[in-house]
Order: sequence, then C-alpha cells, then structure tokens
Amino acid sequence: MLKQRIITALLLLPIALGGFFLLDGGLFALFIGAVVTLGAWEWARLAGFAAQGLRVGYAALVAALLYLLYLTPALAPWLLGAAVLWWALATLLVLTYPDSSRYWGGLPGKLLIGLLILLPAWQGLVLLKQWPQANMLIIAVMVLVWGADIGAYFAGKAFGKRKLAPSVSPGKSWEGLYGGLLASLLITAAVGLQQGWQAKGFALALAGAALVVLVSVVGDLTESMFKRQSGIKDSSNLLPGHGGVLDRIDSLTAAVPLFAVLLWLAGWNAQ
Repeated sequence: MLKQRIITALLLLPIALGGFFLLDGGLFALFIGAVVTLGAWEWARLAGFAAQGLRVGYAALVAALLYLLYLTPALAPWLLGAAVLWWALATLLVLTYPDSSRYWGGLPGKLLIGLLILLPAWQGLVLLKQWPQANMLIIAVMVLVWGADIGAYFAGKAFGKRKLAPSVSPGKSWEGLYGGLLASLLITAAVGLQQGWQAKGFALALAGAALVVLVSVVGDLTESMFKRQSGIKDSSNLLPGHGGVLDRIDSLTAAVPLFAVLLWLAGWNAQ
C-alpha cells in the first residue's frame, strides 16, 4: 500500500504543480474544472447513484454548470456567499449526525449538497488565480490546510483522548484539532513576522487562518459523514493507494471558498 501511495503521488505531483502554477485563464479554469468534474462523478456514488450512466450524467451537469459560471463571473459573489452559508449549516449537520441525516438523506438533497461543495471550490480557485499574487494565494491556502492536517495528526497521536465527532470519524480528536489549529497559526505568525505585518493586519490574518482551518476540518468531516451514511470507505479508486479525488480535496473544498471570501472582504481583489 505504501509503495502504491508513493508511486501515485510521484506521478500526480508534477501534473498538479503544473496545472496550478503554470496554467492561467481559461486553461486553469479547465484544469480545475476537470478535477471538480471527477469529484462530481464520485459524489454521485455517495449520493446513491449506482449506475455508471447516472454518475456520468451528474458529472456532465456539474461540468455544464462550471462552464456557465465561467461565462457569467457576476455569479461568483452569490455562489461564494451560498458556500459560506452551506459550510455553517454543514457544521451543525456533522455535530448532530446521525440525527441530521433525516434532513439530507434523500437523493435530491445529496445531489444539491454536491453542487454546494464542488462549484464554490472551483469558483474560489478561479478567483484566486485572477487576483494579485495569485500563485502565492493558492500556496497559502494549501499550506494552511496541509499544515493543520500534519499538526492534527501528530497532536492526535500524542495527546488524542476526546473524540471530536465519534459518529462521523472516530479517529479524530479535539486534541488533534487544537494541534492542527496551533500549527496553522504558527505558520501564519511566521509569515507575518517575515513580512512585517502591522498589529491589525497580523490579528486579522490569525483570525482568518483560524476560520479557514476550522472550516477545512468541517469539509473533511462532511465527506466522512456522507461516506459513512453510504457505507463507502473511499470515494473511488481513481488514485491507487489514496482513494478518490474527493478523499484528497475534501478539506480544500471548504477552505478555498471561505479563504476567497475573507480576502474579498479585505479588498485583496482591488489591490
């Protein structure tokens, strides 16, 4: 399994890096759209579509909606606003699972939730790519999420006792959450000190980083919740040793839209 994971990672890394940092404009939107469309194909299975044709149809619908969003950028604020509301609601659904499944357990609800997860993630990345220091913004949100994941792993291993969401993901602990949050804040503080941020900007950056990391955890737990409800371990086997696309981007689907909204509110797009 470890060998398979390493081989897959080595094959995917140059593709991912090239797509994220060498492509611009429509090509970047198309690259991210391809990843999101694969995620939609996987989500259709979590929603309850067993037939391959139905899963492909849902993926095609998502691809068509992405194209519509690309043609109508004025929809971006509304879509990202809907994402913020969705992730606030998702927090409640995760914390109250399995009782909450009565509100989203039907096929239409699951398919709609898939759109609320996937479309804003694409939109957020497309916007970040258009703003000043585009590639650094993309790196920043990824480092925040990955840093939090690493911190949570080690803190959970060393100190984890109290389960964070035992009905959804028994392996996660409150201690791991605190460790991940601390790691992300230390990363943000180090960047702030290196850049010489003023006190107000420093405080806002720390608060924003904390929010992004917390919502990234909700993104991870939300996919786990739907997989548990569906009795599925991995979203697919597209990535040998790693599971599916959704298994790799679940945290980012939540973190990216909020990260973009916070930067938008701070006026970053106007710099």
